[in-house]
Amino acid sequence: MGIKGTLSDWIEVLSGIPQGSVLGPILFLMYINDLYCGIKNWILKFADDTKLFERIGTGSKVDGSGVDFRITFTNLCNGKQWKMLFNIKKCSVMHIGKELVPWQYQMNGHTLYVVQQEKDLGVLLCNNLKVSVQCQQACSKALRILGMIHRTIIHKHTDILLKLYQSTVRPHLEYCTVA
Repeated sequence: MGIKGTLSDWIEVLSGIPQGSVLGPILFLMYINDLYCGIKNWILKFADDTKLFERIGTGSKVDGSGVDFRITFTNLCNGKQWKMLFNIKKCSVMHIGKELVPWQYQMNGHTLYVVQQEKDLGVLLCNNLKVSVQCQQACSKALRILGMIHRTIIHKHTDILLKLYQSTVRPHLEYCTVA
């Protein structure tokens, strides 16, 4: 049933998932779930965000693992089969560990840049797995908000300041503290 008894016209959908629909999220999951069939590496998916992982050892094992991973990576990036292409500008490589081999990866002929840190779901992940940069950024943002509150609030009543702190400053300090 439409709004006030009217219905939209039918149109042919050639690709994609209708946004704002009840079935949209389910259709999207069905669309991307077989994208990774046959891939043996670790894959993490969140909505349209994909991370591909591989543990690459040291010494002679590096050559074997690295080559396998690059082949898998190349196969995954071949979006012609699934009609789903990756945005190369948003793709990057991060090497995590001490004894690293500087592998280069390509997507559709473009070499991906290597990053030292990457923000994922609001959390800054560094290649040394330390959280100091994440903590510094959270503290800096909280201090900026506190400064703004100090400059803009004329009547500094305790109840008002406490509510402002709890709603605007504290969430930045507490976000992902468990991680």
